[in-house]
Amino acid sequence: MADKILIVDDSIDNRKLLLKTLGKGDYILLEAADGKEALARAFEFLPDLVLLDVMMPELDGYQVCEALKQDPRTADIPVIFLSAKAETQDKIKGLDTGGVDYITKPFDRGEVLARVRTQLRIRNLMKELIDKQKRLDEDLRAAAVIQMSLLPQSLPTLKEIDIAWKFIPCELIGGDIFNVVLLDENHLGFYMVDVSGHGVPAAMVTVSVSQVLQPHSGYLKKKSDSPPYYKIISPKMVLEALDREYPLERFGKFFTMVYLILNIRTGKLIYSSAGHPPTVLLHPQRPLDLLSQGGTIIGLGGVIPFKEEEKVLSKGDKLIFYTDGVVDFQNQHGESYGEERFLALLRSLEDQPLELILDGVCESLTAFGHQARVQDDVTLLGMEFKDIS
Repeated sequence: MADKILIVDDSIDNRKLLLKTLGKGDYILLEAADGKEALARAFEFLPDLVLLDVMMPELDGYQVCEALKQDPRTADIPVIFLSAKAETQDKIKGLDTGGVDYITKPFDRGEVLARVRTQLRIRNLMKELIDKQKRLDEDLRAAAVIQMSLLPQSLPTLKEIDIAWKFIPCELIGGDIFNVVLLDENHLGFYMVDVSGHGVPAAMVTVSVSQVLQPHSGYLKKKSDSPPYYKIISPKMVLEALDREYPLERFGKFFTMVYLILNIRTGKLIYSSAGHPPTVLLHPQRPLDLLSQGGTIIGLGGVIPFKEEEKVLSKGDKLIFYTDGVVDFQNQHGESYGEERFLALLRSLEDQPLELILDGVCESLTAFGHQARVQDDVTLLGMEFKDIS
């Protein structure tokens, strides 16, 4: 489709000269004899470029340009001033009001054509860029919907435990993933993963890891020849397998992770962490524990062996899993929220239901950051052990 050019000049001779100059090009040419007519025609036809005289009755070119830039319909239309006012301050004023170029009269036809072509080329490239960005944003929104579908849609409902979670991505798609997996009638698996970086590359790794950590994948359980004909794989061995499967040199990404297996009948748990922030174990009326046993990040090829640790939960104990987006969150002064503040908050909320604890953390982050967006994905997963009878 041909580009539309609006020629604005109170001199009919100047308009005719410009019409003749531009008439050889593949353009749709529009005219306006004064500032008011220029605005009316610009709002009606939305030209791709405006050639604008400065000295006109009622509304001069500067006023017209300012009006165009203040209206969202015409704000992006490039304006080239054509004027006999050749002083430097006149040119500066034209550019300051939103013009992209300034040509002094009497003008050279070749110069006008060249500058018109240049501005239209820039305009069309910007349109293409905006269209591509819109398509990319649509794709990212679709990817975000897919990623959100990987988060637990329905957590196991068991009388022995309560579970709650919060997820605040820093972008449309992020690098955090977590889940609660029913391994058998007595055991639940809890995992949380934080892939380095943000956006599409990190999200692609989270999708892959979430698929690997399905109960039927062979990473969490494997077949056995004797009853019950399966074996639950220990957290240490799960992390070792993932470390082999996701080498840093292959994916260009590493990730931290914690994996915990809980026997909901006895309260016995076993866990291991791969460079992930320590899971917080809250005890009623007792100091909290930090579950920090494990090894280094996933992706380094087993340079440090993973270790695991066992604990036994009592009635009322709560586990809080989280990613470093919580403690690393910064306010406008560059101050980090920090682990000390986070743990103090958990201690003050430990007697509250899980949902209120996680809500309290999110509210505290919001207040600390004065409504600022999170700089990293913020993920929280809580579990309360209720009954061992």
